Amino acid sequence: MRPTPELPKRLTDLTPVVIVGTALWAVATVVLFFVTDGIWVQTALSGLVLGFIGLAIIAWQRAAARRGSKSAQRL
Repeated sequence: MRPTPELPKRLTDLTPVVIVGTALWAVATVVLFFVTDGIWVQTALSGLVLGFIGLAIIAWQRAAARRGSKSAQRL
C-alpha cells in the first residue's frame, strides 16, 4: 500500500482564512457603528477581537515549530 501524499501548503495554511475573516469583521464593525448601536456593534467587535486572537495563536504555533518544540503543530 502506498503512503498518502502530503496536502499542498495552500490547502493547509489557515492564515489567509483568518485574515479574510478578521477583515470582514472589521468592515462589519465600522458599518454597524454608523448604522446601528447596541448588541450588533458588540458582536462585530467581538468577532474582530477573536480574529486577532486567532492570528496570535497562529504566530505562537509557528514560533514553537521554528524553535523545535516537540508539542508544536507542524504547519
